Amino acid sequence: MNVSDIDASIETKPTPSDLQRIFLRHLQYTIVKDKFTATQADLYLALAHAVREMLVDRWLDTQQSYYINNAKRVYYISMEFLIGRTLGNSLINLGIMEEWENALKEMGIDLKDLQETEWDAGLGNGGLGRLAACFLDSMATLSLPAYGYGIRYEYGMFYQKIVDGAQYEVPDNWLRYGNPWEFGRQEHLHKIRYHGRVQEYNDEQGEQRYEWVDTHDVMAMAYDVPVPGYGTSAVNTLRMWSAKSTRDFELSFFNQGNYIGAVESKMRTENISKVLYPADHVAEGKELRLRQEYFLSSATVQDIFYRFLKKHSDLSLLPEKVAIQLNDTHPTLAIPELMRILLDEKRMDWDSAWKMSVETFAYTNHTILPEALETWPVHLLEQILPRHLMIIYEINDHFLKNVATRFPGDTDKLRRMSIVGEEGAKHIRMAHLAIVGSHSINGVSALHSQILKDDLFRDFHDLWPERFNNKTNGITQRRWLKHANRWLADLISSKIGNSWITDLDELTRLRELADDRDFQQQWIEVKQANKRRLAEQILKLTAIPVSADSLFDCQTKRIHEYKRQILNVLHVITRYNRIKSSPGCVITPRTIIFSGKAAPSYYMAKLTIQLITAVGAVVNNDPAVNKLLKVVFIPNYNVSLAENIFPAADLSQQISTAGTEASGTGNMKYALNGALTIGTLDGANIEIMEEVGRDNIFIFGLDANQVANLKKSGYRAHDYYQANPELKQALDMIADGSFSPDNPGRFRPISDNLLANDTYLLLADYADYIACQQKVDQLYQQPGEWARTSILNTAAMGKFSSDRTIAEYARDIWNIHPEKIRRHSRRNLA
Repeated sequence: MNVSDIDASIETKPTPSDLQRIFLRHLQYTIVKDKFTATQADLYLALAHAVREMLVDRWLDTQQSYYINNAKRVYYISMEFLIGRTLGNSLINLGIMEEWENALKEMGIDLKDLQETEWDAGLGNGGLGRLAACFLDSMATLSLPAYGYGIRYEYGMFYQKIVDGAQYEVPDNWLRYGNPWEFGRQEHLHKIRYHGRVQEYNDEQGEQRYEWVDTHDVMAMAYDVPVPGYGTSAVNTLRMWSAKSTRDFELSFFNQGNYIGAVESKMRTENISKVLYPADHVAEGKELRLRQEYFLSSATVQDIFYRFLKKHSDLSLLPEKVAIQLNDTHPTLAIPELMRILLDEKRMDWDSAWKMSVETFAYTNHTILPEALETWPVHLLEQILPRHLMIIYEINDHFLKNVATRFPGDTDKLRRMSIVGEEGAKHIRMAHLAIVGSHSINGVSALHSQILKDDLFRDFHDLWPERFNNKTNGITQRRWLKHANRWLADLISSKIGNSWITDLDELTRLRELADDRDFQQQWIEVKQANKRRLAEQILKLTAIPVSADSLFDCQTKRIHEYKRQILNVLHVITRYNRIKSSPGCVITPRTIIFSGKAAPSYYMAKLTIQLITAVGAVVNNDPAVNKLLKVVFIPNYNVSLAENIFPAADLSQQISTAGTEASGTGNMKYALNGALTIGTLDGANIEIMEEVGRDNIFIFGLDANQVANLKKSGYRAHDYYQANPELKQALDMIADGSFSPDNPGRFRPISDNLLANDTYLLLADYADYIACQQKVDQLYQQPGEWARTSILNTAAMGKFSSDRTIAEYARDIWNIHPEKIRRHSRRNLA
């Protein structure tokens, strides 16, 4: 599939007076303000409604074209869509960013200021949600008939503050002032059922049937967000579900004269879509999480059926017209939900329904950590989703009979592969259900997919090798280069043209410029400008002054032990000690930048944040060091913050233990913006190394096989501690209160855990990591060579466009094709 083959006819661009007219019309008639009373927020809302209007005709045309063309559609279900701000992305993809900048400038309005007014949408947390957002952008750009389905979280995950060095969570009330980019669809309401009981009966043909009755019902209401493609007329849809109480449920309380009960009941019902990832370390949070996952799965499957039945009466056509992609295990309940509808409502026989279901679903796995694989207690499913538990049991029964036939007498294999886990309390293994119920199972990097086949899901691969495949993740260059780094995008386009925006392989043409001294200098100047901008933001957010002339060394991602932020901290402490012990030494000045959220109930991750800020407080306030080393933790990491960090980064830390990171996409965003990577042979780092060349990336540490062998042979972290004086000194400083004099034992759990367990082998990789950091210093002291290597990194990023990833999904898994968008509605502008 080639983007150039897709209908890309875009209307004549509007004039400044056209844009000013539509802007003022919305300011007056939509926002009901004039230039004398309008606030910055009012001006942003007027612009958002103006741009939204420019999308609407294309959006309606797109949906109508898919219907008329009788297109097969893909439905991408994800618990997260980390879309960030919508205004800038829409202007980029509509190709009218500069036109709006000029039109507003003539009115004395700065577009950048209005963009800063928009609140990041609280619909996701980390890489899973950002990947889904990149995929939506690519699906629209490729004119693929696609829909995203998620939950409209009212409060997102949380807004992170750093108070006295520790993470403090407050509600992320991103919808406080409304969301101009969403359209409420009150006509699209679906009933979601919980609890109740299952009764058995015989239908007219004497067939045994089941009916789920006496349920507690919740309504799912749709909110649609337009997703415009770049250089095409296609505008796809992200549909988000919001929980609403049923009228019947409320009336039962009112009729009893219990107004307070009615209000409380309504609030409990609507809690389902209040917050992303409720704390599941307590029973109430775990139950709410299960309710959320079924809420998303049921509403989406019902909606897909509604759309399918508008055009087709023959249910057997479902797999020919519908592809459903499960983004990790969270929406896996969509499988038994589809079976419930086919069996109980459409009265199909089991074999026909199951064949259709498997041909419809595909599953993407995003984790190799066994403890991260989702399971649900049987007793909870029995209480909340009794019919679905029955269906899961029957799926498992049919499946295990198949396994027993293929591998007779292998009871261990039956136990390992069963969807129902018997270890401890009986539970349902959601990854197993997703695999059994899908015709395609893919990993998200070459290493990850190989581990799935060779280790984590080896039994399933032995049974169905044809179902397993790899789809290496990607990122959208529209968001992460053209929008986030306009100075670099403009420099690149001035040399090789604009075709890279839809064909990232075009960046290979930069290789011939890598040794050009003039181009290197321009490249350096762009990086310095981005670093100055980030330095200003760091000062504003943290009150810590940093020098743009220092090396910006960045690790920005979710805080987790396997991502090894602590290894980074050990390097910081080692660096600090070296500077202190050798006054006047020649060393590359560094600003080490951390950012990321820790799950509220994850003690060790939250303690890691405290350690980072505590080390930073010591380093930054030591006059003997702070000209050569600074440590900053930027709070509340989100898409908008990332859009400023990636362009400014010199070094990208991708240092997870080999064999633990499925892919990573931050590594791709950094490299696309010219940052050099220091990393392990983990996830997509391996493929980045293959593209940029081993000489243009800093690789250290054990590989996945060496990690496995070391653990098998009996890893003793304490031996590494005793053998390396610098490592011992750094760990002792963490343990003895050097960074927490008010509470000397505060960070001892970190050092104790590393010495006793060190699950992720930080101590084993430490020496090689420190040596690799010295190579970073040496190269940075040669600005021309650093710039050359940076250019070569950007030039090699063509493979990592989400356009390539989505084209592979469309061809290999979904069997869908680009659709020509026909004009059906009248237009005023754009």
